[in-house]
Amino acid sequence: MSFLTLDQVSHYYFSKNGYTKALDQISFSIEEGEFISLLGPSGCGKSTILSIIAGIIKQSEGNVFLKDRKINDSKLAIGYMLQQDYLFPWRTIIDNVLLGPQINKVNTELMKTKGLELLAEVGLSDVAENYPDSLSGGMRQRAALIRTLITDPEILLLDEPFSALDFLTKLKLEDLVSELLKTYRKTAVLVTHDIGEAISMSDRIFLMDANPGTIAKVFEVPVELRHETPFLVRRHPKYQIIFDKVWAALNQSETTVTNKGGVL
Repeated sequence: MSFLTLDQVSHYYFSKNGYTKALDQISFSIEEGEFISLLGPSGCGKSTILSIIAGIIKQSEGNVFLKDRKINDSKLAIGYMLQQDYLFPWRTIIDNVLLGPQINKVNTELMKTKGLELLAEVGLSDVAENYPDSLSGGMRQRAALIRTLITDPEILLLDEPFSALDFLTKLKLEDLVSELLKTYRKTAVLVTHDIGEAISMSDRIFLMDANPGTIAKVFEVPVELRHETPFLVRRHPKYQIIFDKVWAALNQSETTVTNKGGVL
């Protein structure tokens, strides 16, 4: 069985006036160590899929399997990185990083050593004892990444973690995240609106339609691009070719949403 499998997953949001079908029979599988992106118009259910995988909400229909167990029965750790870093302002950077081990009651000196080593890997060793408000946005996101990785998650869920950053910082952080995930052989699911980001970081791109959310197309990123850093991918001759294909499909998807009466 694949590392992660969604099997005919649908989800409804209920209100006093009725319900909205957010997802309609979503099915896909991811292999261990694979990086996939969910790309599509606003409201197509990308973040809902991440919330279901993370166990934050339970799907209305269908099943989710992590390895050979249903997601709710799995003992495997899941890491979640959001657009905002959500660092606690009253805790130092190293104390923020050690939040997970502290909650899991494994906050030992060994874990602190590991945390400091990981911070050094991302160039934050000099600010380990600083408070978050003294760091730039990119530095805060690097700290949030280490806070996620220190618990050694089996799968990493990334919900537009770079979208609030300036373009230069975003590119640098993409390279950093890509390098770390390859080094530690992590499986990852990225939600993004950025075609270039999806191409430069992913092995496959799942393009979604909205109202309700469905998988419209799956794009295989050329193997030559997967071995480059995200920065260098954007300079590769094959980058523009797949960009144009994804752009055309996304434009068609948004046209379909508009014709359905959806809001982008």
